[in-house]
Parts: sequence; C-alpha cells; structure tokens
Amino acid sequence: MSIKVGDKLPEATFMTMGADGPEPVTTSDVFNGKRVALFAVPGAFTPTCSAKHLPGFKDHAADFKAKGVDAIACTSVNDVFVMGAWGKDQGVSGEMTLLADGNGDFAEEIGLVLDGSGFGMGKRSQRYAMVVNDGVVEALHVEDGGEFKVSSAEYVLENL
Repeated sequence: MSIKVGDKLPEATFMTMGADGPEPVTTSDVFNGKRVALFAVPGAFTPTCSAKHLPGFKDHAADFKAKGVDAIACTSVNDVFVMGAWGKDQGVSGEMTLLADGNGDFAEEIGLVLDGSGFGMGKRSQRYAMVVNDGVVEALHVEDGGEFKVSSAEYVLENL
C-alpha cells in the first residue's frame, strides 16, 4: 500500500554528499518544520530524469519559493556517490538536496517501488512528486508506468 495525502512520512535515513564526503540525513532533518517539494526519479543520469525531471525543478526553484515551498529535494535508489556526481553534473549544488536511497528502503517504506529488473536496474523508485508540510504529505503525484506528466515541476506548481 502506498503513502497517501495526509500520511506522515516514515522515519528513514538517506545519504547526501557533504563537503567532507557522505553524510547521513533523516526524514526529520529534511522535512520537519518545513514545506518541501520532493520528487523521485528511477535513476540518476537516466534520460528523462536528467533532461526533464531534475532540470524542471531547478529551473522553477524561485517559483516554488514564491508559492511557500522552503526547499526542494530529489530522491533516487542510487548510491550517494552517483547522486553527488549527478548533482555536480546538473549544477544543483545549494538549490536542492539530493537524497540517496541506496538500498531503496524509503521507496519500500512509502510503497512506491518500481521493479526495473527487466531493464537490468533492479529495485528502483517510481517516478513521483509530493509536497510535504512538516513531515505530512500535502500533495502526491505518482506517474503511471513510463510517463512523465504529473510529477513534473510545472504540474506540481500548477497544483500548489
């Protein structure tokens, strides 16, 4: 069963790339006391994720702030080194937090796992976007398989 609007995010630990290397960060660290736009991608450096999904949130960061969003975060079932390299490649340092869900524990906890075994990718996160207000899901937009519509930055902004 997947997470839904009104649910509190489960406590989980992600990894982020800090100035001195990998650092753990919890859902409480990221979401408590803040309104956060969180989006998930099946994989860093994959075509739609790199060409459209992350760039949309980067390009619209000021628009999210204008609508009362304190921070933007992206999660993926990738290791922290891949997420760190992707963040550098995409030029998002300081604009959003990249949350490595290396083992897919968070994706599993919220019921949004994608089985990418047929593509040699193993367990991944479904593509989605949500707005989280003080740890509680305020809005949730989960894509149907292979689509990129409702989790785009533009769609989320229109529905804030």
